[in-house]
Amino acid sequence: MAELALAEREVVSRDIIRIELPDHAPLPSPFAEADRQQAVADLLAGNRFSPEGLPPGPYVLHLSLRDGRLLLDIRDKADAPLHAYVLALGPFRRLIKDYQMVIEGHEQAVTEGAGEARIQAIDMGRRGLHNEAADLLRDRLDGRVVLDFETARRLFTLVCAMHQRI
Repeated sequence: MAELALAEREVVSRDIIRIELPDHAPLPSPFAEADRQQAVADLLAGNRFSPEGLPPGPYVLHLSLRDGRLLLDIRDKADAPLHAYVLALGPFRRLIKDYQMVIEGHEQAVTEGAGEARIQAIDMGRRGLHNEAADLLRDRLDGRVVLDFETARRLFTLVCAMHQRI
């Protein structure tokens, strides 16, 4: 019974109540912009993000890329800085590149009116990349931030969106 209560908490948890991204030009395509907006909406609807050694949330998360690194600037709900983590993007580069290629392929397939089977195959590839990237992000934050799988997937989508703007 306790496991069920914990699982329910993870589903409805909202540790991150606001996410701030760099203010740049729109993404290169409407599909990529919609993907980014959906990731933000899904992330805010439910997430588990628990930094070690910090008081319990809610948190505001400022995400940015600096000098080839991902900056996760964690703040309290009043936007006062609490802690920042910096992750090298090197381990994510292949996944980011592949994800961008899959997004372009999906957009092209939809534009060309490709069959449902082709679009579903591309979506399966995208989900596979998301899953691999989510595992990698959770591994890289291990011992620093506890986050659930879906939160990690959505954060990866946002990393890719920021990377496209460079």
